[in-house]
Amino acid sequence: MLRFDIAPVCANAYRLQATMSFVIAAVYLFTPYKWVSLLLAFGGLLRGFVSPHKCLSYKLFAGLTGKFGLAKLQNAGSKMFADKIAGIAGTAMFVTWLLDSGVGMIPAWAILVFAFIDLSTGFCAACWAYLAWYKLRAA
Repeated sequence: MLRFDIAPVCANAYRLQATMSFVIAAVYLFTPYKWVSLLLAFGGLLRGFVSPHKCLSYKLFAGLTGKFGLAKLQNAGSKMFADKIAGIAGTAMFVTWLLDSGVGMIPAWAILVFAFIDLSTGFCAACWAYLAWYKLRAA
């Protein structure tokens, strides 16, 4: 569902956000600093369930892309859906780390792969799934 109750978001700022998600997943997977998954969880849940415009990192990235003339606005609905997935994955990573379980590696690898695809090509798999779901429902 398109979100007209929330102002459009900058797609290029979200590519920078994907870079942060990639870095967080890489740190989680390849270093002993598993607590960084809390950053992914908090940011994803804030942007996904509250508003992207309330997140400090999004504000920073949107400001930078706007300053350099790279702002490309799009509807917030699909990006908020992607953030909900990232927030839930980050929460799973953090909780499984607290429980001393290796299961958190599964969502960490998923975030690493899909964030890399997003930051390198601009293709957001969660956004595509979101739009495909609504097109399928309408048919």
